Amino acid sequence: MTDLRGLRSPGYNLRLTPKTAFLFPGQGSQFAGMGKALHDTYPAARRVFEEADGALGFPISRLCFEGPEEQLKLTENTQPALLTVSVAAFAVLRERGIRPDYVAGHSLGEYSALVAAGSLRLPDAVRLVRLRGRYMQEAVPAGVGAMAALLKLPAEKLESVLEQAAQGEVVSAANLNSPDQVVIAGHAAAVGSAIELAKAAGARRAVLLPVSAPFHSVLMKPAQERLRADLDATEFRDLAFPLVNNWQAREVRTGAEAREGLYQQVPNPVRWLETIRYLAAQGVVRFVEVGAGSVLTGLLRSIDPAVEGLKFGEPAGLERLEGVSARPNVT
Repeated sequence: MTDLRGLRSPGYNLRLTPKTAFLFPGQGSQFAGMGKALHDTYPAARRVFEEADGALGFPISRLCFEGPEEQLKLTENTQPALLTVSVAAFAVLRERGIRPDYVAGHSLGEYSALVAAGSLRLPDAVRLVRLRGRYMQEAVPAGVGAMAALLKLPAEKLESVLEQAAQGEVVSAANLNSPDQVVIAGHAAAVGSAIELAKAAGARRAVLLPVSAPFHSVLMKPAQERLRADLDATEFRDLAFPLVNNWQAREVRTGAEAREGLYQQVPNPVRWLETIRYLAAQGVVRFVEVGAGSVLTGLLRSIDPAVEGLKFGEPAGLERLEGVSARPNVT
């Protein structure tokens, strides 16, 4: 079980030369209409949507632009849709010579980050995440699993809350998002017990999330094993710039490491707090959320208010990136 106490004082080395990291969002950032303005404004984004449509054999672009919401929120649709929007936004930045020193992605977003880093081809990535979404949805029968967000629970109390709630079932940390936010996942009854125990232990809020599967818990093992063959059949190239992965919160530079990280992240927690603190320790002072929504920008403010958080998922966001140094196009 993960103990958050050490995450408040990471003890990394002195910060280095100022750098930029691109962050790619995961499930929960989707909304009907996402990516449409990018598609209509930038030919580079339009080409990404066309390529994704062709790879999947159906218009994922239309689902992004028009919904309906009930179809867009199905996991096997949500994942390729969000990835396509993120890659379309990245394509616009790349065309303008704006590139990162590091990339990272939250859960599903790690696939987007690997496309940006040149490790995965877009057609392979959208097909992989559609399968990933299907496998995750099918790993646990509807109603058996659940997830909840615990806000401002004292870090030293997380382990005891989860141990008391389990009672022979599964409940564990799924997303270690910030000093103030942990998402838990597992069997529905155990998650429900953890919500009540967390409130009693001092959490400001503890709320059930509107998801249909317990992502990033050991209940996802069946999905992990099904995904293995698809990952092994896919080409992963070495990265053009390093990724800090979810599984270990460490730098990944080779295709083999990237593939293994995607396999291991399925039943293991997303170590996002450690990821951001590691990047800041490497000299990253500017973080750009690339794609739909602003979830990661919000988390960034609670992790390290001293760093700069920007986002690009709409044309208006490009003006705010003028301070990002233009660098040669390398991917």
